[in-house]
Amino acid sequence: MHKKDKLSSGLRLVTETVKSTGAVTVLILAGAGSRYETKGINGISHFLEHMFFKGAKKYKNTREVSEAIDGIGGDFNAFTGKEYAGYYVKVSSDHIERAMDVLSDMLLRAKFDPKEIDKERGVIMEEYNMYQDTPMYQIGWDFERLVFGDQPLGWDQIGTPEFIQSVTHEQFVNYKKDLYSPDNIVLTLAGDIDDKTALDLTEKYFTFAGDKKAYEFKALEPNDRGERIYLHEKSTEQAHVVAGVPSYRETHIDHWIEKLLSVILGGNMSSRMFLSVREARGLCYYIRTATDNFVDTGIFSTGAGVQVKRIDEAISAILAEYEKIRNEKVSAEELEKAKNFMKGKMVLRLEDSEEIAHLLGKYELLHDEIMRPEEIMKELDAVTEDDIQRVAKDLLKPENMRVAIIGPYDDKGRFEKLLS
Repeated sequence: MHKKDKLSSGLRLVTETVKSTGAVTVLILAGAGSRYETKGINGISHFLEHMFFKGAKKYKNTREVSEAIDGIGGDFNAFTGKEYAGYYVKVSSDHIERAMDVLSDMLLRAKFDPKEIDKERGVIMEEYNMYQDTPMYQIGWDFERLVFGDQPLGWDQIGTPEFIQSVTHEQFVNYKKDLYSPDNIVLTLAGDIDDKTALDLTEKYFTFAGDKKAYEFKALEPNDRGERIYLHEKSTEQAHVVAGVPSYRETHIDHWIEKLLSVILGGNMSSRMFLSVREARGLCYYIRTATDNFVDTGIFSTGAGVQVKRIDEAISAILAEYEKIRNEKVSAEELEKAKNFMKGKMVLRLEDSEEIAHLLGKYELLHDEIMRPEEIMKELDAVTEDDIQRVAKDLLKPENMRVAIIGPYDDKGRFEKLLS
């Protein structure tokens, strides 16, 4: 069972004791994702994530940080999303103090050495180039830009080459001061640890100076440009396409119905998209339907890598599956299969203390509440066939459909005709 504590600084601590493991994950989640950026600093959230590993007061450089965790056989990593950034260390429970020591040092006392910033520019530029050369990744960002337009949710987390090459020490210091305040951070410990130990260690290691109130990201503005096709002309051997619609926020009453709808359409190898578009027609190698849900909006989409010469047929096949599920109710058997798939995958993921920490920490950070796995399963069990069709009709309206494409094409009009 989890326990929530709030320290005098405003830092929130969530502890989940898991008796079946000898490991523990220490996860820091900060409300410092790319949604908090402005145009002039697009990419700073992700770059800052890199810089936290470049040395602080006790662990002075990357080597010392790495050796501190490698030397006890631990795992550590970080990630930057649209709405939050995360940093975690997973160790055997007898090394929990090392994990707390390393993470607190980087979080509270990172140096942002200008020499290290300059070296890391090259690393991040290579990451930028990797995404540019990997259409399977880039297509998702292209679709977000199409749906959300020229505002933070529509920008790549990686940022622009211009910013990567010009960001300064002072910008890092100011951004960290603004967003990495204790009231904007959740620390989650999950695994072989008890509540008292977790609280004692947090009070020992995570002592913040000041209690500055974190600022909020700018509210999402309507994207009323009317653009429904984004065509990224590129010489490729395989075309990449995403077709979908704007969808619900994460706390929407129909959020879990939407998740089940995505599983039925393209969540696994027995889904409709996989069997129809890939197996029956041989149009693609990968195809997947998924949802991305934020605090105030979302995306429901199907992405696929398809044969260049059959791109029109592939898009039409995806749209046909959307139309079919709008107009015909799913069977009780198909819905039950989707429920069991989601619940089974959740059970498997939550064998890992890192996944437990992420689930609990994310909901606490973004929604000020804890979402338990058993609550999610209860929500899934309550979904009916009528619910699936109702949400399909609400979301998958032809007039809301948008398509992003990467491939060797220069005629945007041909794809606009498919949507009409």
